[in-house]
Amino acid sequence: MTADERAEDMFIKGFTYGYDARRGMYRTEEALSSIKRLAGLGGDWAALAFSIRQDTFCSTVIRPDYRYTVTDKDVYTAIERLHGEGLKVCLKPMINCADGIWRARITFPDAEYGNRDYWKEWFDCYTAFLCHYAEIAEETGCEMFCVGCEMLGTEHKADLWRCAIGEVRKIYRGPIVYNTNHGSENSVSWWDAVDYIGTSAYFKVAGIPGESCENMLSEWEKQKTRLCALSKAHHDKKIIFMEIGIRSARGCAMMPYDFSHREFPYDEDEQANFYESCMRAMWNEDWFAGFFWWDWYTYLPKKTLEMGFSIVGKKAEDVVKKWYKKERE
Repeated sequence: MTADERAEDMFIKGFTYGYDARRGMYRTEEALSSIKRLAGLGGDWAALAFSIRQDTFCSTVIRPDYRYTVTDKDVYTAIERLHGEGLKVCLKPMINCADGIWRARITFPDAEYGNRDYWKEWFDCYTAFLCHYAEIAEETGCEMFCVGCEMLGTEHKADLWRCAIGEVRKIYRGPIVYNTNHGSENSVSWWDAVDYIGTSAYFKVAGIPGESCENMLSEWEKQKTRLCALSKAHHDKKIIFMEIGIRSARGCAMMPYDFSHREFPYDEDEQANFYESCMRAMWNEDWFAGFFWWDWYTYLPKKTLEMGFSIVGKKAEDVVKKWYKKERE
């Protein structure tokens, strides 16, 4: 089956797994217990997400930090465990900046300075980074490979992105996705180079804290109109929500990407309403290829009133189980 044929048939009932991991964490018994509960949601996919760091937003070298970076052995183990629980795997290696700047700000001068082509240097390193993990994805039978996440400052370099993806395709034979950020989907000119349009779907769907599910649903309908047009503009290429979710805190549906406001009160209902409204809105759209909810930790949270993106033991976990048991119409 070709990548195009797989892209035609695929619908993802997924979750992002393991972004919190550091060296050795994927190999723990606690991580295995977490994967087993993830599989118990009734979904069929996991995006195995982990990050490698460059020193600053303008560094041209990407390298592991051996104190923290997950090892290849860690990655192999996580893939084996996810497959062992019946989950397909999208391997999602990501770049972060050690100086704390969001990866979307990675950028360089467009002109050469001092006989240095900073863009070429960075893309040479980034391509090698991708190819390293593409080899692992191919060897382990990963069912999808993600070539980047929220790299907004680099997206205008279409020729360099096409070259990088071309090198990945020499190694990895499965479907490839790129993950832009919500609101930036129309800025990517090279969607034809990948098999899926991916986005971090942290769309604002609430006008007030504690918004109702019905009001959120009406906001999702507005986003659907724009996203459907995007798919049609690219020859009906399907769209995946590569990241989507909110914390269990009141007001987060107004800014689903938020992870910093700790003064918000705990609210499982708003989180559950966000999940329910999105599932209702997107489930049967033929141009939509599914969800990788953000995110499932390598451990099962034990803290009462945990206010992160986790849905473990919260109302949203029941929402996911309900929907992931359904077939599409």
